[in-house]
Formats: sequence, structure tokens, C-alpha cells
Amino acid sequence: MEKRVLVIGDSCTDVHVYGTCSRLCPDAPVPVFLPTHTRKNRGMAGNVYENLISLKIGAELVTNSYDVEKTRYVEQNTNHMIVRIDSGEEKIERIQNIEKVQFELYDAIVISDYNKGFLTEEDIAYISQRHSLVFMDTKKLLGDWAKHIEYIKINEMEYERTAHTLVGKKWIYDNLIITKGSKGCSYKGEIFPVEKVEIKDLSGAGDTFLAGLAAKYLESNEMRLSLKFANECATVVVQQKGVTIVNDNI
Repeated sequence: MEKRVLVIGDSCTDVHVYGTCSRLCPDAPVPVFLPTHTRKNRGMAGNVYENLISLKIGAELVTNSYDVEKTRYVEQNTNHMIVRIDSGEEKIERIQNIEKVQFELYDAIVISDYNKGFLTEEDIAYISQRHSLVFMDTKKLLGDWAKHIEYIKINEMEYERTAHTLVGKKWIYDNLIITKGSKGCSYKGEIFPVEKVEIKDLSGAGDTFLAGLAAKYLESNEMRLSLKFANECATVVVQQKGVTIVNDNI
């Protein structure tokens, strides 16, 4: 039977405007960018959702109604990002009617919290107390509001920002997964390495890791296998330009 997952969190549209740069502007020290083509993808929680669907998980998405855009202008030959322009974040409203969500209908809940205002700490605590299997990726500083979440994924930079809030909190040892870029990830003091590959774009890799982790855990109920699979998923997408979706053939 197909597993059902509810993804909750802030989402956006990732826009990649590709073009060429061959000279500097004569009236300012900036490159002259000549657009050639544009790609659009669901981003943030929407990217987690799309990856789960691609991995044959029956996912549903609860997210903000206002369409936020992250627009990246990228030199197409070098894949160098010239600038990123974000718009609409200030219009994201807090989740409504969370008490009406039937969490028990799902095999797992995946929280993709980009800390843009859709979910508060109180909302996340409420969700985590109503389901026994919750995965979360968050940009918030961690605290006791997250103690009932089974698996929390953050990257190294986010861990350094929040480490001081975790002093003395024994529960975090069993819950926390730290992604380390080209070094893989760590869980309970063990490092799970990744294959060395040419990295073209890191955009969305954390979303893919989270989706792969949840998908494999629902299949295997084994965290070490799930971490290895999540690493493999992220390794696939970082070798592609822009935000890309992993598939179930890896």
C-alpha cells in the first residue's frame, strides 16, 4: 500500500533566469546580463513535496497561499549566480485551522520550516504532539518546542547557530541529523559520507535529502539505511543545474 505523507511548511517558486555575461556596465562596476531562458520549479516545502511524489510517496502539501518567488540570475556557461532577488515573503500568513488537520490519516508528517512566518514554534509543537513520526527541517533556533519531533535535520551552519540553545538537552542526541555538504551527514556521532562528485548547484539539495530520508524510513524503518539513501538523493541533484527532482531509480 502506498505510504501517505503530509508536508507542512513555507513554499515558494524557484526561478532561475539563465543568461550570458561578457562585459561590465560602462556606468557602474556590474556585469551586463543578457537573459536567454528561464526555469521555474516549486521550492522549499513545495520542493520536498515534489521529491516525495517522484519517489512514489502519496504526499499532500499544506502551505502558504501567496506565491513567494526566489529569482536567481545565473551565468549559463559557468553556473555562477549573479544575484538572487526574493519577493513576497512579507505576505506569508500563519497556517490557519491547524486543529482541523487529520494527522492520523498519514504515515508520517514532514515539516519544512523556512521560518518565513507560516509556522510558529507553537504550531510545530502542536503538530509533533499529534503524530508519532514527524521529520523536520527548520531554520529556527531549536528549543524544547521541538523535543517531540522524531527526526530533526539541519545543516552545519544552522547547527552552529543553534548549538547554544541545546546545552543540557539530552533529547537532541536521538533526534538530530546534521548535513555536512561534501562530507555527508552525521547522526548520533556517526558520519555517513557521500560520494565525491562535481557539484553544480546546491539549490534545493536539503529538501531532496529530507524527502529521501522520510521516503526510505517509511519503507525500511531503519535510520542508517535511510541516511545513506538521503545522501544518495542529494548527491544526484547537486550534479544538476538549478532545482531538480530526484527519482526512484537511484
